[in-house]
Amino acid sequence: MSNPVTIVFGLEGMGVAPANVEMDNTGHHHLLINTDPATLDMDQGLPASDTVVHFGGGQTQVTKDLPAGTHTLQLLLGDWTHVPHDPPIMSDVIKITVE
Repeated sequence: MSNPVTIVFGLEGMGVAPANVEMDNTGHHHLLINTDPATLDMDQGLPASDTVVHFGGGQTQVTKDLPAGTHTLQLLLGDWTHVPHDPPIMSDVIKITVE
């Protein structure tokens, strides 16, 4: 795979809403890049960084340049305040290699 990488998000059984929109059974995506969710405090709002990317506008895809090499990607749904649901709503981890 080469840059830029397009990542399309999926979600079943819940809705996607922007941050700061409080609605039952909804949330917005956070993309974990090379980040183990076990290292995150699931009781607090997720930190915004290069490895925890927020999509508070309710976006369902991103096109991004990643450094060459192998990367893990995982989606984690946050509520209207960026706090993960209980239990967490997460995708499977996927691995990609960028040339």
